[in-house]
Amino acid sequence: MTPSADPPSPAPRGDAPGGGRYGEAVFRPGQAHEDERVDLGALAYDAITMARLRALGAGPGWRCLDVGAGTGTVSRRLLDEAGVTSVLAVDRDVRFLTARPVPGLDVLEADVTAPDFAPGRFRLVHARFVLMHLPERERLITALAGLLAPGGVLVLGDAVDLTSERAPGTPYTKAMRAMWEGLRVTIGTDVSRVPSYPHLLRGAGLVSVGAEIHVPPLLPGSPISRFWADTWRRGRAAMLATGLVDDTAVDEAVRYLDSDDCAALSAGMLTAWGRKP
Repeated sequence: MTPSADPPSPAPRGDAPGGGRYGEAVFRPGQAHEDERVDLGALAYDAITMARLRALGAGPGWRCLDVGAGTGTVSRRLLDEAGVTSVLAVDRDVRFLTARPVPGLDVLEADVTAPDFAPGRFRLVHARFVLMHLPERERLITALAGLLAPGGVLVLGDAVDLTSERAPGTPYTKAMRAMWEGLRVTIGTDVSRVPSYPHLLRGAGLVSVGAEIHVPPLLPGSPISRFWADTWRRGRAAMLATGLVDDTAVDEAVRYLDSDDCAALSAGMLTAWGRKP
């Protein structure tokens, strides 16, 4: 990926956690090469996501909703690989979706947190790396479950932070802690409740609830290592504002990711699912 000449996104003003929004305060879609950063994450996680969706039955005859679809990699693979009938891909900014149209893919620019968001009923409702950035997750899970047709399945994927207090104090660990704190303050990102998703799905009236975690290996030049390095570059201002790191520490963490000395755990992706009776 060619590095962007754009400066890091400025840290938003205000002291209230979550005063900004994803795509506004940090990770703006209009910033050069943002679609490439998102696609690096897709390279790390799409195969796992698709394996789970197909194991849950996604296939011909299914009408699907992909919430926070980003560049549309999961939406397109549902059509191409699973052979679903249609996918409605929803995002607050759809520029990456409309740039790559394919038959069966419908695009809707909308805010899923809006009380009047009601695009219909679906056999599959999928949201990956969306709810972790939004408040009122319990309400949103209930709302998304309400979009399921009988027998339909809701699948949620979000990050789980593995940089606990007992994790070694590597350059990577320091950068990740600063990143999570910076995103908490600027966007309101909170991954601490992600492990509660199975319980919340059951509380939303779904059955056959299950969950799994995938942790992609951090290897020099791997998609996930490049994803984190680019994420830190774009979120650098928010990270520095925490006081947990300085420029030197972030640069050291980027070099560490691309070195044979790297021995760390990436954030995992917890995928949880439940079916409407």
